[in-house]
Order: sequence, then C-alpha cells, then structure tokens
Amino acid sequence: MKSLAELNAIREKAKSTMTVRDDNTELKRIVVGMATCGIAAGARPVLNEFVNEVARRKLDGVSVSQTGCIGMCQYEPIVEVFIPGEEKVTYVKMTADKVAKVVNDHIVNGNVVEEYTIGAIAK
Repeated sequence: MKSLAELNAIREKAKSTMTVRDDNTELKRIVVGMATCGIAAGARPVLNEFVNEVARRKLDGVSVSQTGCIGMCQYEPIVEVFIPGEEKVTYVKMTADKVAKVVNDHIVNGNVVEEYTIGAIAK
C-alpha cells in the first residue's frame, strides 16, 4: 500500500462484502463456538466452510458468526442454528465435511439433521 487512495479502495472493497448486523427477526443465524476449546477441536475450518457454503449458494437472510464458549467442551466444535419461530438447534462434533448437509437440509429445506445434534450424540 503506497497511498491513501489505495487504502480507501481496499476499505471500500471490504465494505461492499460486509453486511451491517441488524435486528431482522427473519434472519437465520448460524453461530460457531470459537473459544479456545472449539478452535483446538477444529472450529475454524467449520466456520470457514459455513461462510463459503452460504456464499456459494448465495443465501440471503442467513448470517454466519462466531461466539465464545458455549459451555460443552467435550462436544466441540459446536454450531448453533437459530431460525425465527423455531427452537435453537445445537449441532455438535461438527466437521467441515458435515457443513453442506446442514446448510442444505436445515437452512435451505427446514429439516434438522438429527444425527449431528446434541440430542443424538448425548444419548
């Protein structure tokens, strides 16, 4: 970077790819636990794959974000899915390979992938 104009161009490009968080109650949210335990268990590739899959499918009304500790370290990586009007779904022991199925089945088609949920794993 050699000039202020170059810096401004980078800033504008970054702003164009970002969306402002709002309190839209229709927004589907995918939240990946990214505390130390989650990162150590492989949450970073899971987060990256969710971001890539949502972008690849050009899904509007879906946000992917990260949070700190969710409190169940033995089940990391953990992903919580919030869909308006429905109960939160907690996916556990997630891998990047499982992301496409969760996005397709749950986010797009509304069918929880039961075998990846805390209820299925904790039995």
